[in-house]
Amino acid sequence: MKKICVYCGSSNQVDAIYKAEAQKVGHLLADNGITLIYGGGNVGLMGELARAALSHQGQVIGIIPQALMDIELGLMEVTELIVVESMHERKSRMAELADGFIVLPGGIGTLEEFFEIFTWAQLGLHEKPIRVLNTNNYYEDLLKFLDKMSREKFLGQEHLAKIDICLSSEKLLPLLTFANE
Repeated sequence: MKKICVYCGSSNQVDAIYKAEAQKVGHLLADNGITLIYGGGNVGLMGELARAALSHQGQVIGIIPQALMDIELGLMEVTELIVVESMHERKSRMAELADGFIVLPGGIGTLEEFFEIFTWAQLGLHEKPIRVLNTNNYYEDLLKFLDKMSREKFLGQEHLAKIDICLSSEKLLPLLTFANE
């Protein structure tokens, strides 16, 4: 495993704790020789993450739809910027290139990306690791809901076990170490 896809928010209005954690993840990826694959944006946690990886001489692949490039949201300094036609193509390419996934705090788009890749794992379409970084307990209510889904038999416990929850970027290190073995 050499490439990890990170899903995260694009809002610039978030608390500094989320930006700092995104930067730490970018540093960890670069420092461990892991290529970052992300949504190609220059704003919010996406921008913080990518710039942090680049600042540590990391390889960064951004994948962005043309519609977002047209409003100048792409980070041009990345190692490789792939412009695609649609959000569907973006997500497909990100998943195809990645050997694993990390979910940082984000909004509806981040949740949609997480649920899609989680669903694919549930269906057996991939066996790539999925880590959720629960910075500042951001995902606590969602995790409780997933537990309820499991208790109510809408989600098997074996499927819920496919995601690992981390409270800090330092807890991601086992995934990164495993990636280089």
